[in-house]
Amino acid sequence: MVDIHDSWTVAGRTFTSRLIVGTGKYKDYAQNAAAAEAAGAEIVTVALRRVNLSDPSQPMLADFVEPERFTYLPNTAGCFTGEEAVRTLRLAREAGGWNLVKLEVLSDPKTLYPDMEETLRSLKLLVADGFDVMVYCSDDPVYARKLEAEGAVAIMPLGGLIGSGLGIQNPINIRLIVEQAKVPVLVDAGVGTASDATVAMELGCDAVLMNTAIAEAKDPVRMAVAMKHAVIAGRQAYLAGRMGKKLYADPSSPLGGLI
Repeated sequence: MVDIHDSWTVAGRTFTSRLIVGTGKYKDYAQNAAAAEAAGAEIVTVALRRVNLSDPSQPMLADFVEPERFTYLPNTAGCFTGEEAVRTLRLAREAGGWNLVKLEVLSDPKTLYPDMEETLRSLKLLVADGFDVMVYCSDDPVYARKLEAEGAVAIMPLGGLIGSGLGIQNPINIRLIVEQAKVPVLVDAGVGTASDATVAMELGCDAVLMNTAIAEAKDPVRMAVAMKHAVIAGRQAYLAGRMGKKLYADPSSPLGGLI
């Protein structure tokens, strides 16, 4: 019997779902919660600058996406300097006690591409401060190695630009990062549809993080279900080991004993 719910571990925390979903761009928190449930997610990433976590006079995320049910992964979306990112996560830890966090330091508003120099500098400060840091990064195997050496608990290379839905643009680099890493590798950003999530998992990634692909689908809850199955299928295909590619045909039936 094949176990389709094999687990993965990050910073000593073990999860069976390999799909992480976001908490932005949804019609409302109720739809967000329904999509997270349909995805079978155990972790939700929370943009601290964009989600209401503390004002009871307004709808609050925690009333719908319950912290008792989901592991919150605070992130620094919208931060363009290391100082902004570090300050944001320190405030988050004081407010909610969160220690497992996602670091992203962006270079410019048009591409939202990671500023890797600032990202690496911020990582060092956060690790020294006792955080367990999962890091959004470029698909550069050299920088991925540097992040791991400086204490990142997970490497999160972009598949494509944030919110673009372009899919996995550089599978070769993603595969190189997976092969060298001793910590979990998660594709973060760029997924547009279920086949993109499957490709990420077939490359050997430990999990996939997505937000826009579900939130901006015409039917977010149905897309969440599709993504759940896509991640499982990709993981099983990776574990099964695909057949080798060949230049010419190879008959499915043996040639021996032909009449």
